[in-house]
Amino acid sequence: MPLHPNDVLYPGGSPFPMLAACEHYAGNEKLMRKSLRLQRERGPVFDLTCDCEDGAPAGRESEHAELVVSVINSADNLHNRVGVRIHDITHPHWRRDLEIIVGGAGRRLAYVTFPKVSGLADVIAMIGALDELASRHGIHHGIPVHVLIESPSALREAYQIASLREVETLDFGLMDYVSSHHGAIPATAMRSPGQFEHPLIVRAKCEIASAALGAGVVPSHNVTTELKDKSVVFADAKRATEEFGFLRMWSIHPDQIEHIVAAMRPPAPQVEIAAAILVAAQDAEWGPIQHEGQLHDRASYRYYWELLERACATGMTVPTPAAQRFFSRFQSD
Repeated sequence: MPLHPNDVLYPGGSPFPMLAACEHYAGNEKLMRKSLRLQRERGPVFDLTCDCEDGAPAGRESEHAELVVSVINSADNLHNRVGVRIHDITHPHWRRDLEIIVGGAGRRLAYVTFPKVSGLADVIAMIGALDELASRHGIHHGIPVHVLIESPSALREAYQIASLREVETLDFGLMDYVSSHHGAIPATAMRSPGQFEHPLIVRAKCEIASAALGAGVVPSHNVTTELKDKSVVFADAKRATEEFGFLRMWSIHPDQIEHIVAAMRPPAPQVEIAAAILVAAQDAEWGPIQHEGQLHDRASYRYYWELLERACATGMTVPTPAAQRFFSRFQSD
């Protein structure tokens, strides 16, 4: 039987996590359930994050966490791509969030996002609590962790945080990061074009992307606050991926999702090239090949394989020969 790319292209290591290009946040029941219906209609081209940090009314944190459990366990959660952002480690309810959600829906929980960490020690402490609860409830597959970098202290330790085995993404929290500079960064840096031009913000984005990619985890870009002009959403996502290396971006409104996904898709001609090269490589039992006068080997195969996976994850139609050989289901939309 011909070998799959994941079987031959990552000797001694793990394939890069291939996540949806968009992560959509919802903070109340109406929006959570609406987002799940949208995910069923469009397919798993975006993940849904149920927000406890900003979504839970004060004094009703437990009730909100129970709501998240019901959403994750819902029949509408067809793709099992629902995660949760819990309260930060300084909040008295953060551990209770984990107890309720892991205990009630841990087997279907896609990931847990840790906000406002001050550094490596916070992440290690929160992972310890998560792992202990997962073990207590007989969950042994390991629940992925997403970490929000929102302060200079967290940025200083981004490389160590990204290297933790449980971490799947590093996320940039732009607005909190700007606020943490005590007025030294202007408010214009919270939106475009300032967010892509202010030197301190550019540095933070480059550091986060570099730390994540160097550790084999996904860098996730901050939200766009523009809700009416969708061309701004598209342009922000395009700059985030093409200029800064981010492979995922947050959405805060359902109308933003399709524009983020479209901006982060690989170019269609590159998808055609990737499919042709990988089919030929498999036929050659993953030895070197020549394609259109260019030599290719396993180094370029890894590049094109991950490009093809991103195409699939963003809902693009993968050429038929590659779809039949490499993916478990056909991409027909």
